[in-house]
Amino acid sequence: MQVLIVEDDVRLASALKHILEDNGYLVDMVHNGQSGYDYAVAGIYDVVILDVMLPKMNGFEVVASLRRANLDTPVLLLTARDAIPDKITGLDSGADDYMTKPFSPAELLAHLRALTRRQGQVVFEKLEAGDLSLNLESHDLSSGQKTINLSFKEYEIANILMSNAGQIISKEQLISKVWGVESTADDNNVEAYISFLRKKLKFLGSSVSIDTVRRVGYKLNVDGASNA
Repeated sequence: MQVLIVEDDVRLASALKHILEDNGYLVDMVHNGQSGYDYAVAGIYDVVILDVMLPKMNGFEVVASLRRANLDTPVLLLTARDAIPDKITGLDSGADDYMTKPFSPAELLAHLRALTRRQGQVVFEKLEAGDLSLNLESHDLSSGQKTINLSFKEYEIANILMSNAGQIISKEQLISKVWGVESTADDNNVEAYISFLRKKLKFLGSSVSIDTVRRVGYKLNVDGASNA
């Protein structure tokens, strides 16, 4: 799951990033409202953690602009202020949840889990496509009686492809989702991990294939006829 942190307190943003990464989230962070809007409007994040008091655009303005752009990504507003009018303003602007600083890491993680449940993103323990089954807890990939454990990035790519079986996913989309917007990863990184996954599909004896769509990206083929 990919999270964007928009927080002008660099030390706090870094601390939040560390907490989330330790709990398996992929995290990007920016430090002003305009950058927060520019990143968030791309639509690649599962949750946006947004401070209220920001330079260039405040949090209320950012979330209102995102909603006007028809982006429905869940937004968790953070503020040091505890006034009821601020909470009402934030929710009326289009935010999904609100937390007042200071807060504990456990509280933050609980709010994130609640937000993703509302979006229907954390519902199933397994994801299935063709004869493949991906365990979302253990990161095990299975076909028939065989099971193999995936590395974190293999799991992220498999999750994306299996969630969008039959649809073309570009290399750019994979880089943004798996490595993050600010990453230096390139096409070679994607190709390497696709190769790893193909070898694991072969080991499992799966009829599912990862097909290359020339100059575009990849598609998970569950019909058994590979064009890779």
